[in-house]
Amino acid sequence: MSEAADRVFLNGEVHTLAEPDETHEAVAVRDEEVVRLGRTYDVEFLAGVDTDVVDLGGRVLLPGFIDAHTHLTTVGRSLVNADLSAADSPKEAVGLLTERAEEVERADGDADEVDAAAATADADPTSEWVIGYGYDESTWTEDRYLTRGDLDRVSTDRPVVAFREDLHVAAVNAVVLDRFADALEAAPDRTVPTDDAGDPTGVLLEAAIDPIREAVEPGVAGTRAAVEAGLELCAERGITGFHDMVRDSHAPRVYRDLDAAGELTARVRINYWTDHLDALREVGLATNAGSAFVETGAIKSFTDGSFGGRTAKLSEPYADDPDETGQWVIDPDELREWVREATEAGFQFTAHAIGDEAIRATLDAYEGVAAGDPGADRHRIEHVELADDEAIERLADTGVVASVQPNFLKWAGADGLYEARLGEERTAETNRYREMLDSGVRLAFGSDGMPMGPLLGVHHAVNAPAEGQRLSVTEALRAYTRGAAYAGFDEDRLGTVERGKRADFVVLEESPWENPESIRDVDVAMTVVDGEVVHDAR
Repeated sequence: MSEAADRVFLNGEVHTLAEPDETHEAVAVRDEEVVRLGRTYDVEFLAGVDTDVVDLGGRVLLPGFIDAHTHLTTVGRSLVNADLSAADSPKEAVGLLTERAEEVERADGDADEVDAAAATADADPTSEWVIGYGYDESTWTEDRYLTRGDLDRVSTDRPVVAFREDLHVAAVNAVVLDRFADALEAAPDRTVPTDDAGDPTGVLLEAAIDPIREAVEPGVAGTRAAVEAGLELCAERGITGFHDMVRDSHAPRVYRDLDAAGELTARVRINYWTDHLDALREVGLATNAGSAFVETGAIKSFTDGSFGGRTAKLSEPYADDPDETGQWVIDPDELREWVREATEAGFQFTAHAIGDEAIRATLDAYEGVAAGDPGADRHRIEHVELADDEAIERLADTGVVASVQPNFLKWAGADGLYEARLGEERTAETNRYREMLDSGVRLAFGSDGMPMGPLLGVHHAVNAPAEGQRLSVTEALRAYTRGAAYAGFDEDRLGTVERGKRADFVVLEESPWENPESIRDVDVAMTVVDGEVVHDAR
């Protein structure tokens, strides 16, 4: 007689998302792995006295979503600071920041009443700051960045910063400009815009944001609070694993602490910035080192900036600024040296590249100086928003993974951000997932935390405005599961629902195949990680 399962899921529509995508009614889990798939009567006999029997009631069970590119601490901090993503105008963003300022003021008042002897060694270095995340001016009628004038209305005593959702643009008030005057004066050209009088507008771009970002990075306790908030959101949205882009953060320590305590509710692959390379080599954290829940991923670099900040590097000028073709955040020669050094040390490498010039420079570095084979080593390019025909062919030929964010297609509609920055013709050439997949490019889907929602991304990929961008439901779901697993060397244990794979599932209330035009509205009923239910909204 077969050994009883720990948990069985019956009476559902179970999609393996393998090749081909087989459909079953039920799945059984034992020792964190899938042990049987089939009809309900083929699986339910594995239910013993202690087996947890889950009746799916016709719901759809898929492999758990893997977000191949996110910033979980930033996502979590947007939940505990001012979330500006819902603001529809500068005035509303200022209002949300003002509410947050009042909360910070009250918290300071409460802290003043606490005996100083009771203060911990992990005092929050950001406690005086008013911080907001996630505004997107391209959705506003008043299409402009937030400025010093806006944020001075929030406070003239406390430092205030508002990060655009892409994190390549930020706004600060006069307090911050005064406090960081020396650092901002030393910032690269064109990263601290000024007004007609020569005074900083409060808008900061690219490297000019770095000292502010470092100043608002929380301590261990604050990072843990952000991570826990982010993990809760992951569970609610069916995310069972994610690749986190980490720099100068306590997040790796927090992940490992949670893992050691058995409290980590999603798998994390940590991609470290190039400035961590020496430390990683010293402690022996090579690519793929780690546990079942916390792995070391790639060494990450930038090349260019963003379309939102007009800093993505283009071969032709911006449509709304004929004198601008973007900026190198890391110039091609420096990128090549980082690729050489990291790959010689045996690391997977990934580079942020959005504009066509930046994508070309990254492929040049991988093909020209990377040790080993870029495809076998699964080097990646993050975003790949404006890839031309040659770049797509080179991605396919080399096997370099295109780690892309389908939620960015929200900017591809008429009068959207892409059209404003690139014009109508180039807008149709962004995010060419259909053409990439047909050419044999490896696709991995992620969110960049903008927002962190796989079903929203799948919706945009399925309903994209241009034919060259559009995927089928199955193709889009695979990119958010097995494609992301492949990008993290995890295809043998994650990404599909098959015997021997880890029991990471998402259960949906409705079938995305039946109503493809409204996938974004489908609710997550359950999330299962290693066979354990971490979210149940039934």
